[in-house]
Formats: sequence, structure tokens, C-alpha cells
Amino acid sequence: MRQPHLSSVVERRLLVNYRVAPDIAERLLPAPLRPQLVHGHAVAGLCLLRLGSVRPAWAPKILGLRSENAAHRIAVEWDGPDGVETGVYIPRRDTASPLNAWAGGRLFPGEHGRADFEVDETPGRVSVALAARDGGTRVDVTVEVTDELRGSALFADLAEASRFFRGGAKGFSATGAGRHLDGMELQTDAWQVEACRVRSAASSFFDDPERFPPGSATLDCALVMRDVPVSWKPLPAMASERAAQLAG
Repeated sequence: MRQPHLSSVVERRLLVNYRVAPDIAERLLPAPLRPQLVHGHAVAGLCLLRLGSVRPAWAPKILGLRSENAAHRIAVEWDGPDGVETGVYIPRRDTASPLNAWAGGRLFPGEHGRADFEVDETPGRVSVALAARDGGTRVDVTVEVTDELRGSALFADLAEASRFFRGGAKGFSATGAGRHLDGMELQTDAWQVEACRVRSAASSFFDDPERFPPGSATLDCALVMRDVPVSWKPLPAMASERAAQLAG
């Protein structure tokens, strides 16, 4: 089945980022992906995403849907036909939308689990908590929006962080079958992010000592994108035989 291009508005995209020991990140990745390093660190994190006006690109905006979603991400690179490419590997996606959970991996790339979300958001503060219905993950994050990026060991300033994450527009997601990775590319001419100060961050994924031994994953920074129109382009699936074993 040919998968459609989708249009939407990113009402809020909160990126909570960790610097990770490269060898630990590498063992979480299926070939042919490898960690993309920044100052000797791998980069991983959470994407807490509220989408509005989601619809096929040809459909009017009024028919679009709205949903809360979450993705665990690791910045990656791989060898493409024209050289090294960059993007993110997504071992897990969750959504509050029954439609997204059904359609993901069928009508558009990206299989989703179901999760319950609690959101408290103002112009200067964002709190997002989620609990996956299968018990696989829990997240509870609160950030405050600031005028500049402070305290990051990965990025010197907001502009450098913005360039890095804009370069990770291609996302490849684990699939239950484990024989390939679903691919989707975010496209926008209105890219803009703000810096945040993390007030609290808990993640059963990053706080798991078996997955990330003590000291191997350190909270680094957070960014938020708001009210940005985007489109989502399906990408050809990437062959992989280890994705199912690494997911979860």
C-alpha cells in the first residue's frame, strides 16, 4: 500500500535530551545505524509531541485530527548512497490516539503503543507525564522556557542545538516484525525552537540501570517547538534484522 504524505501543525514538540556513552548507545541500535556523536557523546532523548490538524496532505485543515504522542530517540548516522546521512532511531513510540495506534505501521510509517497522558502547559512552562498501557514505559517531565540555552555539555548555544536537531529530520522506527525499520521525514520551512530549563525529568527508559548503567546517560538540555506547520514524508523501509530484539 502506498503511504500518504501527511500535513499537521506541531502544537508542541518538547525534546528532552541526554548525553550517552557511545558504547551504550551503540548496543541499542540495529545495523546499519551507529551513534551520531557530539563532543564524544551520543545523543538520545524524549520527544513529547502534540500534533494538530493531522490529515493527508490533500485534505482540508478542518478535517485534521489532534493527538498527544511520545517517542524515545537516539541520534544516528548511516552510510547512504551519497555519503553519510543523519537522523534518529526510535525504539518506541506511544500515543493517546486509538487511531494513531491502529494506523501506525499500516496507513503511515511508525508503529505506536497506547499510553495515557497528563499535560499541564502554559506559555512559560510545560509538564508532560505518560504511562504506557502495556507497562513498558513511564515519563514525567517539567520544563520552563528560557531566553537562552544554559548548562549543556553538548551544545554551545541554542543556535547550535537547533542546527543539530534540524539535521535529524529522518526518523526510523522499530517494528514488531523486526525485519525492517519504518521511515518518516519531518519537513518544514518554519523551523524554530526555544530553550528550556529542566525542572524535573523521570523516564523509566533512561533511568533503567540495566539499559543505561549508572553514569552512562546524563540529562543535558531541553528544547521546545510550538505552532509550527510541518509535513511528514514516508521514507523507504530500512532493512534490519535486530530491531525487534532491541525494542521495548
